[in-house]
Amino acid sequence: MYSKAFIPYEGYYSSPFARWQGSLQNENSIELGAATAKRWLAEKGFDPKMFDYLFLGKTVGQLHTFYAAPWAAALIGATEIPGCHISQACSTSTTCVNQAAADVETGLCTTVFTLMTDRTSNGPHTIWPNPRGPGGQVVSEDWVMDNFECDPWGGVRMVQTAENVVQRVGGITREHCDQVTLRRYEQYMDSVANDRGFQKRYMFPVEYRKGKKETGLLEEDEGVTPTTREGLAKLQPLAPGGVHTFGAQTHPADGNCGIIVATQEKARELSSDPKVEIQVVSYGFARAPKAHMAMAVVPAAKMALEKAGIELGDVKAIKTHNPFAANDIYMAREFDIDVMGFNNYGSPIIYGHPQGPTAGRCVIELIEEVVILGGGYGLFTGCAAGDTGAALVVKVTG
Repeated sequence: MYSKAFIPYEGYYSSPFARWQGSLQNENSIELGAATAKRWLAEKGFDPKMFDYLFLGKTVGQLHTFYAAPWAAALIGATEIPGCHISQACSTSTTCVNQAAADVETGLCTTVFTLMTDRTSNGPHTIWPNPRGPGGQVVSEDWVMDNFECDPWGGVRMVQTAENVVQRVGGITREHCDQVTLRRYEQYMDSVANDRGFQKRYMFPVEYRKGKKETGLLEEDEGVTPTTREGLAKLQPLAPGGVHTFGAQTHPADGNCGIIVATQEKARELSSDPKVEIQVVSYGFARAPKAHMAMAVVPAAKMALEKAGIELGDVKAIKTHNPFAANDIYMAREFDIDVMGFNNYGSPIIYGHPQGPTAGRCVIELIEEVVILGGGYGLFTGCAAGDTGAALVVKVTG
């Protein structure tokens, strides 16, 4: 599908993720993402004026969202380029990288920056005029909470879409979900072993305001819940008769990440190790049956693999956006793979889900895992609001 789009080795970063209402709860996510990216670019010695274009991925409204992408470009120091704001729920990062790859592939751009950022904390409360309402009463929406609670098309809460898949396919138990959740926590703990050795390959600290004159530095994930078999067993299901508890689902979070997509020549120039090449190979997308969001990961992955001209057996590592344990269990069954064998070094069910940057961090971790394994193909796939899904195949050589 793609042959000309590359990501420089270490030409990416992710901030730590902070559980919502934590240290980043009061920051404008556009300003915070741009400020973090600007500091990261400076530390790398990268001139932001090298970018031809910027894709900003963000899903939760913030002050000045109207100007989101060109404003972010200016804030990072790329004052002469335009940008495009992409909002596709949990698929936002995947789609940003795909759009950047398409621009490079077609020759429209040489070097593109994708900046993904979100703050689920303190989501906006939006109102619209309603002259025909009783007394002119407005129509209102709590941007984050109302949309978590109900898909206007599917008509159910997010967690119910996962429970619908459980009921449809059968054989997925509460115990199985708890086992997968515990395994995902163990995999996350591998990323923080040896003084956070794996995370330090890509994680960049974020500065935030603690007060009017005081600045804090968030250097590692905040709010990850210690997980044990006994602790999971004590939790109650979120839905009557359901298999998911608060432990077996992700949590809202705040954070940002950035990924450079460029031509092969430019990627080599920017790479910290020119012998390592990371190619964006293909993209896949899908929409599952109504209110069955967790199913979308499979057809999206199949499309990306088909476009890449490979099979799942050719893949060295798999990473998923797994807001619910059933996502991974369903995918493992459909592909006949070991559910405990993928999502090494962490996944959103443990470290949280800031929406826009979630898939971007997963892709970054996927790249680093494949590098550790000596190269090969990596597959990311994940579901997104509206029963949709998106997937990405990357190839690491050298």
